[in-house]
Amino acid sequence: AREDTISKLPDPLLCQILSHLPTKDAFRTSVLSHRWRSVCLLVPNLDLDSSEFPDYDTFVSFIDKLLAFFREENSVLYKVKLSLQKEDENDQYCVTRWIDSVANTKLNHLDVECILVNRKFLEVVPQSLYIESKWYSLPLHRVSFGELKSVSLPCLKTMRLEHNVYASDASLELLISSPPVLEDLSIVRMVPDNVKVLRRSQTLTSFHVDYLYGEGDGFVDVFEREGSGVFIDAPRLKYLKFEDDLSDVKVITNSMSLEKVNVAFVFGENDFAHVIDLPKRNMVSNFFNSISGVKEMKISLYTMEFLDYNWVCESYDPLPQFCNVSTLKVKFSVLNLDMMMPTLLESFPNRNSLVLKLDDPSSEKAANVRLSSVPLCLLSSLEFVKIKRFNGGPVDMEVARYFLEKSQVLKKLVLDFKCSAFEQGFYMLRDLIALPRRSSSSQILLC
Repeated sequence: AREDTISKLPDPLLCQILSHLPTKDAFRTSVLSHRWRSVCLLVPNLDLDSSEFPDYDTFVSFIDKLLAFFREENSVLYKVKLSLQKEDENDQYCVTRWIDSVANTKLNHLDVECILVNRKFLEVVPQSLYIESKWYSLPLHRVSFGELKSVSLPCLKTMRLEHNVYASDASLELLISSPPVLEDLSIVRMVPDNVKVLRRSQTLTSFHVDYLYGEGDGFVDVFEREGSGVFIDAPRLKYLKFEDDLSDVKVITNSMSLEKVNVAFVFGENDFAHVIDLPKRNMVSNFFNSISGVKEMKISLYTMEFLDYNWVCESYDPLPQFCNVSTLKVKFSVLNLDMMMPTLLESFPNRNSLVLKLDDPSSEKAANVRLSSVPLCLLSSLEFVKIKRFNGGPVDMEVARYFLEKSQVLKKLVLDFKCSAFEQGFYMLRDLIALPRRSSSSQILLC
């Protein structure tokens, strides 16, 4: 008989081996012997996906047995991730009892993801989830919250709330403002989540807000923008990713600590026509003023289209001077690029790093782009420029020429090179090297 060498390995090494196997395979080893049963109890993580089982009932049965196993034994389990795909209204309701079974254990990381679950069949999380629980990390995806009266999450530092439904504005506000050490919060909202106004926590250092545009049955069309809003009051906030374009009002206060902002979808197409109203203009200007002290900013194509509409059609510029920004990342449309790029750069006088991407640079509309205006930063501070997905087309070459010819202190022009033909790349590089340069120390780098 072959010698059983694997059983001679120490328990910590066996545990490490099991941790790299799918959870259901790892725990099948518990039937081998009493020792293997003990080793399974040393595995700190459970990661189970219903799609890996023959059917939903088999998945539920396996989880029930597994959780019972851990309750009966002295395990070191501290992290559980459950991914459920409920495709039938007759599928068992089980999330509530599973959360109840682990709420008062040593577990401190819980991740529940209900995939492809119609909102009619969302499961209501039990009170044990947020009453005297010791979670450090709590991602919840497509579940339902009842009316919250009290929340006690003294250890919670990271929370992800994605596509959930809440009983009221007040319940969501209580959930996200009560944890005393919460630092990282991400909220991806569904339009029918029963929340009109989203307010913030005083302890956050990182916040991401986004919207899911319904489930194909007209939710966006029936969403009442009037009276909806996002109010961020977070004096410790450093990182903000803002992708909400449905709320009618966006207000940020106490933003002195803010360092990095990703501005995407802040003002949607419905705002284009209404921005001529003075209250809307004031709100837009106040929003940008509230983030004007940041050090790094990323601006999406959609936000640039909003700014373009106001610069061109309304002669209205909502941008203040972002004097502290050193790094700017932005995606431009090729339409009106000759006006949009210099106008935007004027608002960032001290920026020394620029990363840009062009939308549809091969478009015929881009053929006649000519950049000439020289903003202050090109003369005094801009040292690094990266053009992403550079393909050597007319507009790409024009943008490269612009920065080489106009930037007085430029040190590096980095081109994220996308070229399928070696010969084409050779001639493009030759043309780039031949371009005149205002800065004698500037270099062209391909990556």
